[in-house]
Amino acid sequence: MIRIQQLKLPCGHGAEALREKAERTLRLEPGQIVRLIVRRRSIDARKKPEIFYSYAVDVETAGISEKKCVARCHDPNVLLAERTEYRCPACGTRPLSSPPVIIGSGPAGLFCAWLLAERGYRPIVLERGADVRTRRKDVERFWETGVLNPESNVSFGEGGAGTFSDGKLNTLIRDREGRGEKVLSVLVENGAPEDILYDAKPHIGTDVLSEVIERMRGRIRERGGQVWFCCRADGLRLSEGRVTGVLLSDGSTLPAEAAVLATGHSARDTFDWLCGLGAEMQAKEFAVGLRVEHPQTLINEAQYAVRNPAHLPPAVYKLTARAGNGRGVYSFCMCPGGWVINASSEAGRLVTNGMSDHARDGVNANSAVIVSVTPQDYGVQGPLAGVAFQRRLEELAFQAGAGSVPVERYGDFSARSTAGRIGADFMPCIRGSWRFADVASLLPGSVYEAFCEGMERFGQIIPGFDDANALVCGIESRTSSPVRICRDETLQSNLRGLYPCGEGAGYAGGITSAAMDGMRVAEAIIAKYAPTELPR
Repeated sequence: MIRIQQLKLPCGHGAEALREKAERTLRLEPGQIVRLIVRRRSIDARKKPEIFYSYAVDVETAGISEKKCVARCHDPNVLLAERTEYRCPACGTRPLSSPPVIIGSGPAGLFCAWLLAERGYRPIVLERGADVRTRRKDVERFWETGVLNPESNVSFGEGGAGTFSDGKLNTLIRDREGRGEKVLSVLVENGAPEDILYDAKPHIGTDVLSEVIERMRGRIRERGGQVWFCCRADGLRLSEGRVTGVLLSDGSTLPAEAAVLATGHSARDTFDWLCGLGAEMQAKEFAVGLRVEHPQTLINEAQYAVRNPAHLPPAVYKLTARAGNGRGVYSFCMCPGGWVINASSEAGRLVTNGMSDHARDGVNANSAVIVSVTPQDYGVQGPLAGVAFQRRLEELAFQAGAGSVPVERYGDFSARSTAGRIGADFMPCIRGSWRFADVASLLPGSVYEAFCEGMERFGQIIPGFDDANALVCGIESRTSSPVRICRDETLQSNLRGLYPCGEGAGYAGGITSAAMDGMRVAEAIIAKYAPTELPR
């Protein structure tokens, strides 16, 4: 096929405009393009208020060879396309004594199960929380009443923490094997919008993602897999350093020769028993900070030079800075038209996150502004030092808001005042109760200083970002796992037969990268073992 890059069209262009532009670029007659596939679409706002969509497309032609067509264009943006198609490895030959067991049904566990079920391995997925529909009811009840279900909440349950998020699907991982495209195609196959296949910044939204997850679970079961809800893994049975079973919360043991650990970054009790079993683990760097809210119109005006753009999605941003004390400061998990949510999973501790529906039609934008922290900040030693650090911050946040999300105007925050004023035309969009509080006291001194410096830098890029009426709330402490569960080139832990994967194990940083890592682990199991035989 022929790849055409940087095809620019005005926002709001008609359905045939892209094909016509491709025909003109290739100097073809109408009808000579027999197939056109959009591979990438991004927004070019460098000359705002003139804003364009920039496309990369693949085309098939009739009546002229592709090689000749490319040669006569003399255009560096026209070339012959080469694509990497995902290929799963051939099945191994070693018999499995029992089906693979996957602990956790977040993106890593779900896509690991999908691939294993697709190849005939009949995996068993253990999920400590509820199915996605029941889980949504549990979460809504928590936001309305403050009564937390520690096993079914924003962190635990079908789909993992990403179910209650903006559902961003971009990743910085280099994808030579085509896993990323496979992830997106599976999501589309199960009901996600097709534009995630080509948008430069794809997202799915919490409302659509819930439906997609439910369909994926149905397909896994159709292919012989099992998904057990409200079933927490409480340990492993070992023999001579190898996994032989998974201990369940009801006291029973599930036989397992290959166990995939895909628990997510909030399964702190899992980290505890893994450490007790002698699994090699390390405390790792991560970042902490606060959610920051602005009117979406302010972000639109900065990025598009118009407050309410037609034919364009709500504007997004990605900001980074290096503070004078050497700490990195950056925006994280930006949610245009979204909500700040109470994402707590432990009693007496409070943590925030951001969430958007697919339409991103809320009045506020929010993102986490976070500051890098290292094991030197944690104050205690050992692989779980980062967990202890997170818990201290979350306890402070719970106390500051008396169980509600603590909120402060940035003007008060930066001046270390607690006046509790807010602009009449700008109110927080928070799921769960909130109250004005001393948010500044939540951050350690050097982290607070870096945060304020970062906000000022960001205000130079997006005017009004550090306005006194911007809102800060938190704590945002679970940006990534504070732990890395070590694995070797076979993707196994030193506890042989245990395959740590995904964000919780320290090998991913979002929905897509976690899903890709789950696929890598599935591939390792597939390459080693023969498919599970169906019972006679």
